[in-house]
Amino acid sequence: QLVESGGGSVRAGGSLTLYCAASRFFPCMGWFRQGPGDRREGLASMSASSVKYADSLAGRLYIYRHLGNRTLNLQIDSLQPEDTAMYYCGADPFAGANCDTNLDFPYQGQGTQVTVS
Repeated sequence: QLVESGGGSVRAGGSLTLYCAASRFFPCMGWFRQGPGDRREGLASMSASSVKYADSLAGRLYIYRHLGNRTLNLQIDSLQPEDTAMYYCGADPFAGANCDTNLDFPYQGQGTQVTVS
C-alpha cells in the first residue's frame, strides 16, 4: 500500500527528496529510518492537525503532501554520513491525535536506501 522512492547515493552536504506513494489516503503518515545495527528512528509525521519533526533533525527536514494527499514527500538537507540508512514510509488510518514521529505505523513500505559519503 506504500511505495517509497527517491533514495540513492549523495555526497555529504547534499540534499535528497524521498517520495512515498500510497494506494489510498491515510490521515496520518510519516517517515522513519533504520541504519545497519541501529534502532528505528522516527523522523517526521503529518496529520490534518499537526506536522512533527524529530528534535535531532529539526531544521534539516521538510515534509509535505502531494497529488491529492496520497503522497508524502520528505526533503532532507545537509546530509551527513551518519544519515546513511534505509528510509521507510508509514501510515495509520486511525491514529488521530496520536499521529507522531515515533508511532508504530501499521502500514509500512519496503524502504528506500540513502547512502551519504
